[in-house]
Amino acid sequence: MQATLPARLYGCPDAWARERSAVFGRAWLFLGHEAEAAAPGDWIASDVAGHRLMALRGKDGVLRAFHNVCRHRAGPLVTGARGRCEGELVCAYHGWRYALDGRLRSAVGFGAADGFDPREFGLLALRLETWRGLAFVTLDEDAAPLADLVAPLEALLAERGLDIAAPALRRSHDLACDWKTYAENYLEGYHIGSVHPVLADELGSAEYRVRVEGDGVVQEAVGVNDGPQAGVWGWLWPNLGVNVYRDGAMIERMTPVGPGRTRLDYLFLNDGGEAALGEALEASDRLTAEDAAICEAVQANLSAGAYDQGVLSPRHEAAVAWFQSRIARVHP
Repeated sequence: MQATLPARLYGCPDAWARERSAVFGRAWLFLGHEAEAAAPGDWIASDVAGHRLMALRGKDGVLRAFHNVCRHRAGPLVTGARGRCEGELVCAYHGWRYALDGRLRSAVGFGAADGFDPREFGLLALRLETWRGLAFVTLDEDAAPLADLVAPLEALLAERGLDIAAPALRRSHDLACDWKTYAENYLEGYHIGSVHPVLADELGSAEYRVRVEGDGVVQEAVGVNDGPQAGVWGWLWPNLGVNVYRDGAMIERMTPVGPGRTRLDYLFLNDGGEAALGEALEASDRLTAEDAAICEAVQANLSAGAYDQGVLSPRHEAAVAWFQSRIARVHP
């Protein structure tokens, strides 16, 4: 029998600081679809666990990743989730200008300074790799290739003949719960009968299976066949849901924004665009509202002081146990 993580780790500033460094500072982090930055000067950006990240398409067509921070006095280079710059990046604070490959082009108005070499003040670069059009970055220069992380999910998609479609719509939801609270909810189907009545009806007598493979988790409703829930539900360490169906996909990033606070970032993919999402969008909104309500209630109880630790079901919560075991390694 495995006990749960102590309640104090959910929403604790010290735990947040350790996870920001030891989990998110060493993992592959999803940024967006490369088609969202298709032309030179196009960029996509996000903050994940306080890491301000961006990817920029160069004049040579290469997509490169950088920290979204100017080398002068840490001003922002871009604001928002995506956009376009004409020929160069310009810091919003003092106007330093950077080429699309990250080189410092002009320290505007800086003046003469002994020892200042512009060649040493290019943007801080990050490793970027893509899988099926999805762009990931990592702060860890020694991280294993992205292909290792996605291998089990790639094999399953290839076996089922499923593709990842083009970007159609982005949505975000703010939750008053720790990112771990939401991730653990995602990693088990034990709660479906209590929390998701419509989904439970759709699944019917289907067997809900969850298995850990490598650095990811695969969830399947065996016996659904051609029903509305047919497809592959994958999850990649540390915070990414990859839900792929025959007519599209939905990428769900569980983005920590601070102790006890989470932002769900959804990227819906469908070759027919937003208009083709239809019932999939309605279902997503319903499930998100249901999950948000229960996760925020759980977070309130974790913070209330009565509960410390519980137990995990080997039958239903093996993936939660695996997740919590990995999280436990970063906490003394």
